[in-house]
Amino acid sequence: MKKILLVLCLLFFTVKIFAQQFSQYNTGSLYDSFENPSQRAFVPDTSKKYATNYLFPNFNFNAFLSGDGQATLKNRAFLNQYNNSALKISQGRYNMANASANVYFVMFKTFTSFNGDAEMGFSWQGKAEGQALFSDETLAAFNGTQSFNSGVPYANIFNDNYYYQTYHQFSFTYREKFNEQFFFGVKISALLGIQYQKLDITGSKAVYTDAKDTAGVALKGVYYDSYIPGHFISRDYLPTFRNPGASISIGTTYITEDKFILQGNIKDLGFIHWSSRSRVYNFNNSTVIKGLSLPQREDSIYNKVYGLIHKNPTVGSFSTPIDGRAELSINKSFWIDDDNMFKYSPTLIASKELFFPGFVAGLVNPVQYDKYVLTLTTTYDDLKIFNLGAQFMIKTPNLEWYIGSDKLAQTIGLASEAFNKNSPGISQNSAYTGANFFIGFTMKFGPVVEHPMNASVIPTGEKGFLGRLWGRLFKTNN
Repeated sequence: MKKILLVLCLLFFTVKIFAQQFSQYNTGSLYDSFENPSQRAFVPDTSKKYATNYLFPNFNFNAFLSGDGQATLKNRAFLNQYNNSALKISQGRYNMANASANVYFVMFKTFTSFNGDAEMGFSWQGKAEGQALFSDETLAAFNGTQSFNSGVPYANIFNDNYYYQTYHQFSFTYREKFNEQFFFGVKISALLGIQYQKLDITGSKAVYTDAKDTAGVALKGVYYDSYIPGHFISRDYLPTFRNPGASISIGTTYITEDKFILQGNIKDLGFIHWSSRSRVYNFNNSTVIKGLSLPQREDSIYNKVYGLIHKNPTVGSFSTPIDGRAELSINKSFWIDDDNMFKYSPTLIASKELFFPGFVAGLVNPVQYDKYVLTLTTTYDDLKIFNLGAQFMIKTPNLEWYIGSDKLAQTIGLASEAFNKNSPGISQNSAYTGANFFIGFTMKFGPVVEHPMNASVIPTGEKGFLGRLWGRLFKTNN
């Protein structure tokens, strides 16, 4: 990240960051089985034994921006100009940005035991996550002095904060059926951090002088910056052991006598330990920024703020949690025609972030005809934001392909504004500006997983390790 505060303001458009993909819940896809460890990816007598994405990235990108600064940022991103008409100075107004990404580069899974209905697999993900809270004044500052009264002292107008981290996740997952009603899965991951930054400005002062085209600025706070050898370049995205970490996901599924499917997950409970050569800056400094009416004012602001923040460093390691979540869901399938051609399988989901205040509730509504699945998803979160999404999926026992968005209208609207420079929406604020897009592809190969009574090649009939342990504890072994 080259320009700290400028990127803070443009976070919505520049940060690639973990996304919730509710549309895949209870689809039985390979992606679903890695994200929700107790879900199965193989159907005996139907599926082939091995599943993989053949190096086709399965990814999900999600972002939103709320607040008065939506029009300002869209004008800057799409028209290369500022429009601060909607910003409210000295009213304590803040904007919130959140973006995330989850990319599976490699997925491989195999069916290992028929009696235990056991599966195990390996995956390699690239993930990023981040949030930002920044004031209207921060955005207005990048357009010069015109939004501020000359000679008037402003206090705490730049008290912003943001964080982001990117990392690799290498995982082993194991899933087993304990009995006809209860299923358990676990995903154990090694994390390799790429980059971490966190800025928390706890105090700020500013005085603008129109006649001199300058601003006197003072900032106080703390800034965390992970170690990168030299300037950040593309090869720094490659896995290294510089910033190790670990995480675990645990999932359970219970099927009631009425065929309701209850599922609970603890996802990505873990941390990253950043290099001992990382730096923490406790800053409390002031400077004068000149040339605020010149075209290069963004560079001037960056250079001066960079100098303010990068003082009084403490060299040493620190640890940060990743964006873990706790989720509960309930699902039931219905045939909606007499010929059993159309199946409706709604899932109600509640998702809570473990280390942040975020909460999301969702209702997933898939309708399946033969191998075609159309899904409508609605979500509502603690920011009082309502989303409507859609997914189209082709699913056979040995092939899965899907594409969709959990913020359908907002994604289409933002894409339209990006390609149509005359769109009136560029200069308008709404409840929020958002985008979400996901796509995936997997296939299965090898011999068919056949029931032992029908098999031409009989797989092992023993239960898996967890199934044997369950039997000993609850005396269910024959």
